[in-house]
Amino acid sequence: MIYINIFFNEIYKIIFLLLPVLVSVALIVWFDRRVWAFVQKRRGPNVVGPFGLFQTLADALKYIFKEIIIPASADKTIFVLAPIITLTLSLVAWAVIPFSKEMVLANINIGILYIFAISSLSVYGIIMGGWASNSKYPFLGAIRSAAQMISYEVSIGIIIINVLLCVGSLNLNEIVLAQENVWFIFPLFPMFVIFFISALAETNRPPFDLPEAESELVAGYQTEYSGMMYAMFWLGEYANILLLCALGSVLFLGGWLSPLDIYPFNVFPGVFWMLFKILGLFILFSLVKAIVPRYRFDQLMRLGWKIFLPLSLIWVVLTASFLFFLDMLPTLG
Repeated sequence: MIYINIFFNEIYKIIFLLLPVLVSVALIVWFDRRVWAFVQKRRGPNVVGPFGLFQTLADALKYIFKEIIIPASADKTIFVLAPIITLTLSLVAWAVIPFSKEMVLANINIGILYIFAISSLSVYGIIMGGWASNSKYPFLGAIRSAAQMISYEVSIGIIIINVLLCVGSLNLNEIVLAQENVWFIFPLFPMFVIFFISALAETNRPPFDLPEAESELVAGYQTEYSGMMYAMFWLGEYANILLLCALGSVLFLGGWLSPLDIYPFNVFPGVFWMLFKILGLFILFSLVKAIVPRYRFDQLMRLGWKIFLPLSLIWVVLTASFLFFLDMLPTLG
């Protein structure tokens, strides 16, 4: 009986985490379109519901009722599994993100490694979708996406090492608590900039949306998908964007900590500050989409391997040296 209670307790926690994430994804798509419209001096979605808030819901319903067409030449099993894997992995990673000191589904000591492992696996969904479609454009889009995500994961990993050197723990809650005096964005500002640009590349957002470059590859690895399977790729993509915004706020912006521990800032709960910071980073994601032209693929690879990788490695050495000579290295255990 005790085990059944524990099981249902965990199920409730998972549901209470997943529902807000899925609702946030729907709202964030609407918000993305509004920001894009604002930059281009348009109105954006403003017809369905108040301020167009239900536009994403209407789009989702359209996808649900559309026919799912599987190409005759496709590998059907892998074709169906690909969007499911993409969406599942993008949602599973949220388990370790702390929204306040207590509000975290799994407060494990290897939170960063867990997120890194899950984000590495998310490449498989895209490769499977591109390969199983048995068509030129999806396959080319999948290869591009795999190369791009693997390249920028390397620099994101090295950037995270800088933060870990300052904290001495892989637990996300402890990383947040280590920023009580100063947020890591100030001492590690160049790393924050590289992290932000790498996050754009990791999530296939403009100016690095080469896997789905409409002018070249129709819709990239999603070309042969329709109906709910297409919507699952789309949900997974936005859930990943929000995840990297959450990770950026935990690593550099003090997570759920208030900017100043004085009235009126400390009146608001930690969840408010965490959501506020995620939204702030997402606005930057949207603005970049609206104002920056698309990179060429060779430029994208050169930026990742020849600029970001050496820079982040040099910064690791500088951070470690600085902490060592000032005797500020964190003690473990």
